Amino acid sequence: METPRTFRFGPFAMDTKARELCKHGTRIKLRGQPYLILEALLVRAGEVVTREEIREKLWPADTFVDFEHGLNTSVKKLRQALCDSAAEPRYIETVPRVGYRLIVPVETVEIAQLSCQQARDNRTDLERLKQDTELHKSAARREAARVAPNRRTLWIVTALASIVAAVLTAGGYLYSRPMSKLTEKDTIVPADLTNTTGDPVFDDTLKTALSVSLRQSPFLNVLPDSEVAKTLQLMMLPTDTKLTPGVVRELCQRVGSKAYLTGSIGGLGSEYVLELKAVNCRSRDTLAQRQVTAASKEKVLDTLGEETSKLRGQLGESLTTVRKFDVPLVEATTRSLEALKAYSLAEKANNERGPTAALPYHQRAIELDPTFAMAYEGVGSDYVNMNQLGRASQYYIRAFQLRERASEREKLAITADYYTSVTGESGKAAETYQEAIRTYPRDWEPYLELGSVYIAEGQYEEGKELYTQSLTLARENAYPYIGLAMSLIAMQRLDEARQTVEQAQARKLDNLLLHNVLYAIAFLQADSEAMAEQRQWYIGRPEESFGFSLASDTEAYAGHLRKARELTKRSVDSALRADSKETGAIWQEIAAQREAAFGNPADAKRQAADGLKLAPTSPGTAEAVLALALAGDVARGESLAKDLNERFPLDTQIQSFWLPAIRGQLALDRKNAALALTSLEPASSIELGVIQVVANLSCLYPSYVRGEAYLAAGRANAAAAEFQKILEHSGIVWNCWTGALAHLGVARANALQARISQGADADADAARVRALAAYKDFLTLSQGTQPRRRPVSWQPPS
Repeated sequence: METPRTFRFGPFAMDTKARELCKHGTRIKLRGQPYLILEALLVRAGEVVTREEIREKLWPADTFVDFEHGLNTSVKKLRQALCDSAAEPRYIETVPRVGYRLIVPVETVEIAQLSCQQARDNRTDLERLKQDTELHKSAARREAARVAPNRRTLWIVTALASIVAAVLTAGGYLYSRPMSKLTEKDTIVPADLTNTTGDPVFDDTLKTALSVSLRQSPFLNVLPDSEVAKTLQLMMLPTDTKLTPGVVRELCQRVGSKAYLTGSIGGLGSEYVLELKAVNCRSRDTLAQRQVTAASKEKVLDTLGEETSKLRGQLGESLTTVRKFDVPLVEATTRSLEALKAYSLAEKANNERGPTAALPYHQRAIELDPTFAMAYEGVGSDYVNMNQLGRASQYYIRAFQLRERASEREKLAITADYYTSVTGESGKAAETYQEAIRTYPRDWEPYLELGSVYIAEGQYEEGKELYTQSLTLARENAYPYIGLAMSLIAMQRLDEARQTVEQAQARKLDNLLLHNVLYAIAFLQADSEAMAEQRQWYIGRPEESFGFSLASDTEAYAGHLRKARELTKRSVDSALRADSKETGAIWQEIAAQREAAFGNPADAKRQAADGLKLAPTSPGTAEAVLALALAGDVARGESLAKDLNERFPLDTQIQSFWLPAIRGQLALDRKNAALALTSLEPASSIELGVIQVVANLSCLYPSYVRGEAYLAAGRANAAAAEFQKILEHSGIVWNCWTGALAHLGVARANALQARISQGADADADAARVRALAAYKDFLTLSQGTQPRRRPVSWQPPS
């Protein structure tokens, strides 16, 4: 009788006694003819086993079968189990018209070996390996004592235990114990998984699932999709190019990543064979590998998630973090492969064509699985990127309610977006981003978003530092450059801001907000040619309405109201054509403010009403409410202010920026300057922050209304200081109407000071000089040039 043997080849082991094939300690279902063919090839490893020899072994002469078809089918199934390919064989080579040969080294051990079941019990850390080795040694000692120990018996038993321990080490543990193959600074690039099942539901879907699973890790750095797309362009390839092993290897080398992750899924009867392999980009050495069989289609995601977790340990991540950040994949995403397929198509469409293209796929994912948290988050983000904040809110709310059905990383993102875009609680949003930075310190997005929270509160230096940190982690993404440039403009460092944008452009990055920044720099430097150049960029694009709106504000700033009105109409029409009612509403409402401030209350009320009709529930309605207050519509203004307060009771900007300005103006409408000043106290740094609606700037409305209230109260010096604050912060005011009228406010305040200082001729004369200078500055605006910037020390006397 032939002695049972265990064959080892590559990562596989086949136990002929148990008739089991396993890989890394995981059993692979292989029965019948495919198993017998493999056994025949292993027995004669390196030799050609002819088709006739296989026929004699598998199909006796009196068996009536289609031998050729049966053999071809069996060999195909065997290759699927081994994740092998006839075109590029790693294990089984076809010798045309003759037979097959096993081309991988084979180790044969003529003793009773560990079964696959025992191998599946292998631990994955070195400490447990040591413990198991000690257990085997202890068992050997106990056995020696039980059988009347003599020196020969003790030697045999101990030798057997040592061999078993060695097989354990070379088998499952060799591939499972944590090795420092990657460091925390290395990045890894996921390739598209090869799908040989014939079922298109696995196309793209498994790569998305794999990325979600890998991104749970605070240790592994997965290369962002945006950087993948950028590198493909540099490789002269379309951004939708499939990341095959050949493509991903070159991409991996170009971006300086350490490894790429490839894999495959194949059918094996009713089961599915999954393989994952991490490969060093340069040496092509295999760093880690997993292969496993999923019992059914419904079990594929569960199995993929489990194997990815094990792979994380093989790549060097500590078992502590693997266990801590290891939400099962079906709980982190969805149990529906069809829903995950739709989500994958959404992410792909977003990377290639933007949020408008992604939106229907994200919505389809929700239809297929109404509990898919990431899909709700995706729809919310699509709408935010389309400047439709009102629509985004309902999806962010649902994502927040379902946040426990997400990985830790996604849960933090969902929570932060909820506090930022739904409740408006900037403090809680900041805490969430800080937690994300602590948990995932190499993820660039939390630094970026926390920087945005800081500049929204007027803390530009802090924001700048966070944007800089984000930029060091994501140099191939436009948003860190935009944030950094915005903070530099706010601090009046225009040359540095321009250099930052140029750095982004040198990396072939382009973005609407980059052009907003360039337009702002051109405006602040009174460069009409550069402004015209930037305006041209918007023409014919989906973002065209932004270009018209910027030009409209600039014309109004110079007092050219007729041109401003024409451009506002074009901006609103363009926004509506792009299905962005909220954006169009805000352009309409800002125009209403200008009309009111320039003394046209009837036009102001009409435009504010038009804006409210377009987007009655948007946070941007605050713009319309302020316009109505400036136009003197007290009843409507107070009603809408009350509604704002009730709808956004926790919103930091609504409560600390908008409502104080609105209430202050309504008090002025009632000729109550004292109440206006009370409504505007105390002043806070948030007044100097950017407005997180559509336009990333601040018109310093509270300062403007406070200046008007001080004038009404006869407090000239205090009024001049408020208007001067607007002039000194042109880097956040840009071309807002308050920036123009602040010159007039300074003039009026100094004229008032001259009148009330008649008893002190020197003070009166100085005030008159300042008033005349301010009036002159105001008049120069109609010439399309910026007034001469005065030294910061130029202040009205206190």
